[in-house]
Amino acid sequence: MPITFHCENCKKKINAPDDAGGKWGKCPFCNHRCYIPLPPSDNDEELKLAPVDESEETQYQRMMRETHNITKTLLHQKQEPPDTGPARNAGEKEPSALIIDYLRLMADGSLDEANKVAEKIIPYKAAAKTVLENLLNAKMPEPELANVPKKVLEAFIKNLIKRI
Repeated sequence: MPITFHCENCKKKINAPDDAGGKWGKCPFCNHRCYIPLPPSDNDEELKLAPVDESEETQYQRMMRETHNITKTLLHQKQEPPDTGPARNAGEKEPSALIIDYLRLMADGSLDEANKVAEKIIPYKAAAKTVLENLLNAKMPEPELANVPKKVLEAFIKNLIKRI
């Protein structure tokens, strides 16, 4: 029984003798070099896939959602800063959060609001400069600033350093 296959190049049907299986040959229509597949044998069994266990699949998806939520929670947790700066009100943010807010407002074009936040940053001069320098040297920006072009973000940071 001849081996029947299609040319990879011209897609025409080719019949090859059984003894040519596993070898290379030329297409009689376009002369493209083709691999001639081995003839099917009677001993070949079709591989059957195991059925998908729906409960395992839903459990996997649930665990992935939980992992995502835990990661998100951990990334957004804020550590309490040391009490070295001026006394803070209960509702006042730490310098790093204020700086992120400032940079986000600048990127969004809310200049008046950004100036108000910058005024809140000025009392934390030393801590703010450290945070700004760390942001400049960071390889990856903060998640809140990920969509701001790197050069623009650097310019905002340098301007804030000059301001304080």
